[in-house]
Amino acid sequence: MVCGEALRSEGWQDAELSVVVTGDREIRSLNREYRSIDKETDVLSFPLMELTPGTPPPARLPVEDRHLGDIVISLERMLEQAAEYGHSWRRELAYLAVHGVLHLLGYDHHEEGMERHMRAREEAVLAALELGR
Repeated sequence: MVCGEALRSEGWQDAELSVVVTGDREIRSLNREYRSIDKETDVLSFPLMELTPGTPPPARLPVEDRHLGDIVISLERMLEQAAEYGHSWRRELAYLAVHGVLHLLGYDHHEEGMERHMRAREEAVLAALELGR
């Protein structure tokens, strides 16, 4: 539901993705292997194609292009962050899922202008799901 809302909000309602919730040990291993960062993180996204943020899919999305990639979320990080930010684990899980979807769609928070836009998109999706702050 959360990922579907994030996809729909960007015009990608026919797209598919996978989500895995795992532990710190596994996500640290993935972070080390794919990003050369040897520490735990909250969410990783593995896009299968390079997309430009805000660009809708073609009118007819070919079946072979429907799977956008994979999202991996750390259960431990999610629970710790929910407590740290003072909101429910459901909201934190939804936030991490939406964050991961937006990464699959080409969003990046390492550039200042893009970071603000990405945060606004995240909050809009969460508000639509009544999971706003």
